[in-house]
Amino acid sequence: MAKPGDLNFEGASYAWKPDVDYRANPELYRVGKGEQGVLICEPYKGELVPLWRFRTPEIAAESSKAIYGKFLAYLRQGDFVGADMARKFLQMGFTRARRYTNYKGGRKYDRDDGHPLEKGTGDPLKAESARIFFDAWKKAEAKPAYARMKAEWKAKHG
Repeated sequence: MAKPGDLNFEGASYAWKPDVDYRANPELYRVGKGEQGVLICEPYKGELVPLWRFRTPEIAAESSKAIYGKFLAYLRQGDFVGADMARKFLQMGFTRARRYTNYKGGRKYDRDDGHPLEKGTGDPLKAESARIFFDAWKKAEAKPAYARMKAEWKAKHG
């Protein structure tokens, strides 16, 4: 039986490192795919994790608004790394809420033997939380200032 992807994770080759201050060393940051690095890159992780919640649609609305506000603040400061991390937290709000919509307790795989668990057993209320985060994520990605900064960052740093 195949293992879940995270069981094959090789930390040494991962582009994001927990001992780097990405505000002091932004040149070490990589945009990556999707949510990569979101729970590693400090000090942004420490600033955004306390805002990130999706238990109910009301909580998700408050959370996504707070994270989007941080996203805008980072943009105003010219801090692309912070803006990209806030965007990743919005995306992660969507993906994690969807996971809890699809799977009871948000677990896709059995803890003991790793087999896939039954889909469709989750909390349907989380679908609304996911939609709220999805809308905020897409709103952030659509900001022309963000798109410009991201293109410049990728051209300069990869």
